[in-house]
Parts: sequence; C-alpha cells; structure tokens
Amino acid sequence: MAKQRSDNSVFKKFFESEKSSGLVLIAFTILSLLLANSSIKHSYTEFWEYSLGGMKIEHWVNDGLMAVFFLLVGLELKREFLVGELSSLKKATLPIFSALGGMLIPAGIFVFVNLGKPTVSGFGIPMATDIAFALGALSLLGNKVPLSIKVFLTALAVIDDLGAIVVIGVFYTKTIFWLNFAIAIAIFGTLLILNKLKITSLLIYVPLGIVMWYFMLHSGIHATITGVLLALAIPAFSKNTKTESPSHRLQHLLHYPVPFVILPLFALVNTAIDIGPNWDKALFSDASLGIILGLVLGKPIGIIVFTWISIRFKFADKPAGTTWSQLFGVGILGGIGFTMSIFVTILAFTDKEIINDSKFAILISSLLAGLIGYLWLKASFKDRPKTKKPQKARLKGSSN
Repeated sequence: MAKQRSDNSVFKKFFESEKSSGLVLIAFTILSLLLANSSIKHSYTEFWEYSLGGMKIEHWVNDGLMAVFFLLVGLELKREFLVGELSSLKKATLPIFSALGGMLIPAGIFVFVNLGKPTVSGFGIPMATDIAFALGALSLLGNKVPLSIKVFLTALAVIDDLGAIVVIGVFYTKTIFWLNFAIAIAIFGTLLILNKLKITSLLIYVPLGIVMWYFMLHSGIHATITGVLLALAIPAFSKNTKTESPSHRLQHLLHYPVPFVILPLFALVNTAIDIGPNWDKALFSDASLGIILGLVLGKPIGIIVFTWISIRFKFADKPAGTTWSQLFGVGILGGIGFTMSIFVTILAFTDKEIINDSKFAILISSLLAGLIGYLWLKASFKDRPKTKKPQKARLKGSSN
C-alpha cells in the first residue's frame, strides 16, 4: 500500500508539473510571437544568431540545452519501464499500440500530401505529441477526469517521445563522422560498465556525459540523443536502501529547470515566427497541409483505430472506467505537437520560409487539437460525477 501511495504521489507531482509548465510555455510562445512581429523583430531574431564560444546561441539551446531535456525524457522513460505504467507487457501493450497508430497514420498523411516533393522529408513532424501541453489541456477539465485517462495519455505521450527520438536518430542524421561517433559510443560503453560495477556517483556520470555530448555533436548524429543514452546508463539503484537512486535524484534535480527554464528558452528561440500578410496562403502549402491534416485528423484517427484493434483482438484491456468517446478525445489531444514537432521541423528542412510556415502550421494545429480535444472531453465527462477523496473510516466511539 505504501508503494502504491508513493507511485500515485509521483504521478500527481508529474501531472501538476506538466500542467503549470504548459502555461509557462504558452506565455513565452506568445511573447516570442509578439517580439518577432514587432518593430524590433530583426534585433530579436539576430540575437539568437549571435556566436558564443564558437556556436550560435540558437544552437546552444537546440543542441545543448535540449540534450538536457532529452535526458529528463530518457529518465522518465526509464522510470516508466522499470516501475511505472510500462513496467509490464500487459500495462505497456495498449499505449504502445495507440502511440504506434498515432505516429504511423499522421506520417502517412503527410507523405501522401507531399509525395514527390522536397518537403516529404518533414514526415516526422506530425508524429510527435507535446506531453506538457496535452496534459495541461486535460488538467483544465478538473477532477472529473478518471486517473485511468490521465495514465493512458501520459504513457502514450511518453512512448510517442521514444518514437520521436528513434525517428530523429534514424531519419534525420546526414553525414556521419565515424571517429567522433566511435568515441561517443566508447564513452557510452564505459558508462554502462560503470553501472555494472555499481558505481553510483553522478559526479562521474554527468562529466562523462558532457564529453560524450561533445563528440556526438561533432559526429553528425544529433547531439540531443546523448541525453537519452546518458539516462540509460545512469543507475536506477542505490547502494544504500535509505537513499534515492542516482537516476531518481537527477530526475528530481531536473524537475523544475527543464520545464521552467529550458523549454521556455526553446520556445523563445524557435517560435519567433514572422506572420506575414500572406499567412493564410502559407497554411495551404504542401508542408503546412501535411502538418495540419496529420496532427488534427491523423493523430486521433491513428490512436483510436490502433487502440480499438489492440482491445478488439484482446492484445490489451480497455482502461478502467473509460468510454470510447473519452479515448477518442485523448487521441485528439495527441495532436498537440508543439515542442517535438518544432524540433523535428528544424532538422527536416533547411529553407527558412518553409521552416517558418511549418512552425506556424504547428501552432495552428496544436491550438485546434487542444481546443477541440478539450471541448470533446468536456462533453464526454459532462454526466460523470467529480472524483471524491476517500474519507477516513470513523472509529467507534469517536467524537464529531
């Protein structure tokens, strides 16, 4: 029982964090859009291109700080697979199937719209779900939302992140400098050996992780992958049963800096979108149409179809206390791409105009998905009573 209460507490803390960080992201996105379309727009965009230590500030954020974001994602994935909602095949099957549908169908729609065109390389853009915004939108519905829905969306989004990481590593890697890559992998191997030897000091793992990031950065493989590799290598055990594992300690250390510093900076750098007079035409370009149709239509269709298949053929069980309408609503929220979608856009395209238009399409799509998903779920939960906290049983003879 104590373990169950602890797991629920961790989940609640995570959910509340995503809710508040989503609001912060919205605020910084609006600020970035205002600055990018104001009289100081050139100074604002040029600032991110300023070179610092041989690298543009924009690259320090996208290649450096986002590696820390991926480190936190990796630690969360690791925790979910070890002790969380993905810790057994029975628990993991449904969100795995659902996330798979939510990646394949949107990517297929994008490819269909952009087939034979240079923009087809952006197929990975509508595959992503932004966990902060998706959970933030769900939290607006209050305590009418059953825990099973929250857990399902969280697990689905976590697996979605894993899928995005694989797509980035496999499809958005260009020229590989094998010596640097070999050194990075050798460092990763060393970290795994240290793990096997029961070495638990973060003062060893983190510095070696930074060196691994440096060589990965110069290998041609996107440096953010280093964050996931480091997360896999950091021990999830502790020599002393009274202390937290290094993995858990680091996850707590990053719990606030990532959502409240790193992601807002990412939003400032990457949502400086110039909304010109022909913004409406930009939404009908091939890349923009593929993104909008992929996120707003492809995501919910893919998620609900693959969810139905897995339940219909008894690969998985339907989440307790849920309806198909509610699960479809979760699928709609899955169309909130934002952070990961914008990140993939930067890797997929080189043309600044296409990148700008694609980012705008991501913003519109995420806004539509969030609004429609919220209204759909609100209607689905309309007749559901609010979740009440269990009252403690009163002892015999106790006074009022």
